[in-house]
Amino acid sequence: MKRSPTLLIYLLLAALVASGALWMVGDRMAGSARSVSTGTATIGGPFSLIDQNGKRVTNADYSGRTMVIYFGYTHCPDICPVTLSVIAEALSKLGDDEKRIVPIFVTVDPERDTPQILKAYLAAFGPHFVGLTGNAQEIGLIKKEYHVYSEKQPMPGGDYAVNHSNTIYVMGPDGSFVDNFDETLGPDKMAERLRKDL
Repeated sequence: MKRSPTLLIYLLLAALVASGALWMVGDRMAGSARSVSTGTATIGGPFSLIDQNGKRVTNADYSGRTMVIYFGYTHCPDICPVTLSVIAEALSKLGDDEKRIVPIFVTVDPERDTPQILKAYLAAFGPHFVGLTGNAQEIGLIKKEYHVYSEKQPMPGGDYAVNHSNTIYVMGPDGSFVDNFDETLGPDKMAERLRKDL
């Protein structure tokens, strides 16, 4: 069966219009998928917690100093003591600049980590470490501000461990987010990064 030239022209035009429409839709969809984000990270915020001496402190108590903040718990069998040791060694390499930094350990296990427990635990890492605890709501709030994950994991015999994220946060003297890393950086490179962050 023969098709008329007019019909072929209409079919060709219809195909061109359809492909053009599809191209425009695809281009718009691709354009909407190309998002560009700018600005600073929304990490950190005000807090009010209890330190290892039983005193209520807030972020304002550390204003003017760089805070190196790590979240963990005293019953942690491995990563917490390793990370705190690396932080302590990095700070010892900073000389006089160490005075401009306050290392802060925030518990993710406030049920067990009382101020007394934190004080005894942190003594092994140096006299400058601050330990912070609080009630479940207060700890939940600071975890949210720093995007920290933690979850109880039951163990045989009724005990429990706490799975948690493993990030060291560096907050500037004004309380704003400056940097983050973990213990795998090692004390030498961590000291270099901290010096740059001051």
